[in-house]
Amino acid sequence: MIEFKVDGDYIPMIQLLKATNLVATGGEAQIVVDQGEVKYNGEIDYRKRLKVKPGDIVEFAGNKIKVI
Repeated sequence: MIEFKVDGDYIPMIQLLKATNLVATGGEAQIVVDQGEVKYNGEIDYRKRLKVKPGDIVEFAGNKIKVI
């Protein structure tokens, strides 16, 4: 599991995927979210600008990210 410390109250989903190096670009992040490849707290979520907050779990491509 990847632990990611967020600065501030939240991080947008696309920025989180880029910051953890699971995607190379913001465009790639938008595509994987659009295609339903990302789970947010156990459920597929299609919101690119979703505010991911400490305590949330994001899953993508066999990786789990815990936001702290």
